[in-house]
Amino acid sequence: MRLKAFILLSLCGFSVLAQEAAPNNQHLFDDVMYRRGNEYRAASGVPGPKYWQNEASYTIEAELDDATETLRGTITLTYYNNSPQELKYIWMHLEQNRFMENSRGTLTTPGAGERFSGDSDGGFKISNLIAKTKGEPSTKYLINDTRMQVFFNEPLKANGGRARVSMNFEFKIPERGVDRMGQLKTDKGTIYSIAQWYPKAAVYDDVNGWNVEPYLGAGEFYSEYGDFDYKITVPYDYIVVGSGELINPKDVLTKTQRERFEQAEKSDKSVYIISPNEAANAAVTRPVQSGKVTWQFRMKNTRDVAFAASKAFVWDAARINLSKDKMCIAQSVYPAEIAGNDAWGRSTEYTKASIEHYSKTWFEYPWTTAINVASNAGGMEYPGMSFCSARSAGGDLWDVTDHEFGHNWFPMIVGTNERRYPWMDEGLNTFINYYSTNEFNNGEYKNDMMKSKNHVHWFKWKNRESIATYPDVVKSMNLAYTAYYKPAFGLMMLREYILGPERFDNAFKAYIKNWAFKHPQPSDFFAAMENGAGENLNWMWKGWFTNNDNIDLGVTEVIDNNKSTTITFVNKGIPMPITFKVVYTDGSEETKTLPVEVWYKGNKWKHELQSAKKVRLIDIDPARILPDVDDSDNKWERK
Repeated sequence: MRLKAFILLSLCGFSVLAQEAAPNNQHLFDDVMYRRGNEYRAASGVPGPKYWQNEASYTIEAELDDATETLRGTITLTYYNNSPQELKYIWMHLEQNRFMENSRGTLTTPGAGERFSGDSDGGFKISNLIAKTKGEPSTKYLINDTRMQVFFNEPLKANGGRARVSMNFEFKIPERGVDRMGQLKTDKGTIYSIAQWYPKAAVYDDVNGWNVEPYLGAGEFYSEYGDFDYKITVPYDYIVVGSGELINPKDVLTKTQRERFEQAEKSDKSVYIISPNEAANAAVTRPVQSGKVTWQFRMKNTRDVAFAASKAFVWDAARINLSKDKMCIAQSVYPAEIAGNDAWGRSTEYTKASIEHYSKTWFEYPWTTAINVASNAGGMEYPGMSFCSARSAGGDLWDVTDHEFGHNWFPMIVGTNERRYPWMDEGLNTFINYYSTNEFNNGEYKNDMMKSKNHVHWFKWKNRESIATYPDVVKSMNLAYTAYYKPAFGLMMLREYILGPERFDNAFKAYIKNWAFKHPQPSDFFAAMENGAGENLNWMWKGWFTNNDNIDLGVTEVIDNNKSTTITFVNKGIPMPITFKVVYTDGSEETKTLPVEVWYKGNKWKHELQSAKKVRLIDIDPARILPDVDDSDNKWERK
């Protein structure tokens, strides 16, 4: 357009200038984070053509000594360096060192009653370490708190170099394991929930290099993928369940138990492997009556494994139905005193339903087993295994079971960095939990998380913190919102209010598929959702996910014209599309939506509603999806 003509048109539209008097809002819509693609991570939110990640596979043999409550064993790590840099050393996590008197986690956790307080008389004992590339083996290592640096005599070559690191390890099993593991005393024996139990390779990636944040408590884990082959030796009268597939059932199960397993693999109802009447009766449940027994498990392409052991287990199982023709089985172990359909007798039913829902809706479950363990931990997830509170029952047991098994998708399949970005696992998981709960058993345990008004008090609280706050930095009273509820609300708003289910689901499923068994960053998630949905969402990522802003829409004025109505909307928070219901004086009604771009030029927008009918009511967000912090101006009604 010629400049003179543009000026004339602008002058003719002088009445529009009142709507544009305020400064524009470009800063609210600008890019968030560094969003330029490279050869490792594409701008479209998918792995780039030269994306790489290293691999860590483990062979472990360990023995549980119940007399001294000690676990000791040997480990061989095979580490593959797929990065373009040679490595003179690797970093490993020694997470049991969190349970030392002078650990950073112990010294920075306030009070013995705090959730992430734990024992302080444990920690790893490491011996006989040998690290070998193609050169001479090295025995040099350095331990600092929960990290260990292992040095090579010859650098580990780039682009596929392989190293082997072996060592002996030993630690006292904590009773209070920072709500992630530990010991549960029951009527017929202790249940040992064992996790963070072996020296584990840290992640070396293209974003931060070595990810070596210490394990303090609130921040969870970030691990490389690989294959695990591990053996657990226990007294003969113990039962062991572990992540992955049991390799030697003939050595550790009776003929009756193996037959029951075969029955469970074909049954949609729970089948007892060990019944409540049989629990702790070694004469019935154990194939040998003295000495020790070794249980062997394997799990492929996983970032971790955990296990549980006890004399006291009731054990049941049922088939999980997946879309492909492969065996998958849900299992539960728990003490007899919490058996029955009022409590843990439904655990396998819950586990099965949870895995089936997420497989059908988002991405198929990749492993052969899913095991729920009644534990001292309130709720903690590991690949193929969950530790859930033995005190949970009914709806509480469903909630914790569903949540912990939902974590198999985030972060076990989509391998995010929980120590920095807990919202990428807790928030995305809380979001998918909403739909699984409302589907389970025709809504037996209704999830009311979408009732946003239940949470507005926190969004208005002056001491709230941003989703972007690290888990070990955030105040304890805020973690439930910064990591769980607020990001879940953000995704629900995107699905139910901003994008709609079809566009959202297409983008979300593509994100899971493209990043399965890989390491996405927040910017990868943002880019994946934008590209998959075809929408620039910087305003949402910035306002809701990285900043600490709120939603506050309003309608301030309604003016009758000859054949139209002028409605004045205002925005006092994060830019947001305006979905509003119009009710006319004749009783008819309609719902309309104005795009988020109405807030480009300012915080007030006059909308001309083209209808000769008189308006009786204007109602913003009639479905009440948005957690608007001041709803006193969300509705206008003719007096």
